Amino acid sequence: MKSFIKFAALAAVIMFALLLAVVAGDDGPWYFAWLVGTTMIILIAVAGAVLFETQLTSQESGRF
Repeated sequence: MKSFIKFAALAAVIMFALLLAVVAGDDGPWYFAWLVGTTMIILIAVAGAVLFETQLTSQESGRF
């Protein structure tokens, strides 16, 4: 049953991607680049915040 749910979820994601591709038309690559770029900016910002928090915690505990 678990594999069926995974299969159904994957099918839903693929159908959504196809719908987006049809709606976007020729502008699809631009939207894809925008999505990937925005995701990367968010991930890099989160990684920087985690590193800052780790440095701050180690400095406060005297291990730095």
